[in-house]
Amino acid sequence: MGQWRDNEDNSKLALFREQVFQEFGRNLERATPANVRDFMSNCQETLLGASPRQRIELNETKTTYEEILKDFFASVLERPSEDALILLWLMAFEMSFYTIEEHLSERLQSLFGEVGEDGVEH
Repeated sequence: MGQWRDNEDNSKLALFREQVFQEFGRNLERATPANVRDFMSNCQETLLGASPRQRIELNETKTTYEEILKDFFASVLERPSEDALILLWLMAFEMSFYTIEEHLSERLQSLFGEVGEDGVEH
């Protein structure tokens, strides 16, 4: 994914933008639910410095999805503008493709029916 740190020639946002275009094309024409997931994993490694082999420890004090989202959005407001924009774009991009994936899954399920635990279509 390249360097996320600012350098003399490019801002963090410009570097991020170039990585997105390189991965998905200028109009995001190569974006699919699968490669968006891969891109998000790479971003987590790069932005958070987390190695895929490292154990991630969650210290989440919030107990509901709603509280977690509120906490996330509040924390984004405390970040520098470039970081906030990148985080919000990534979240919107991931959620959009998750929605597409769910929609496609429902359509395929309706075409082929549900298979029960007994292996018989219902």
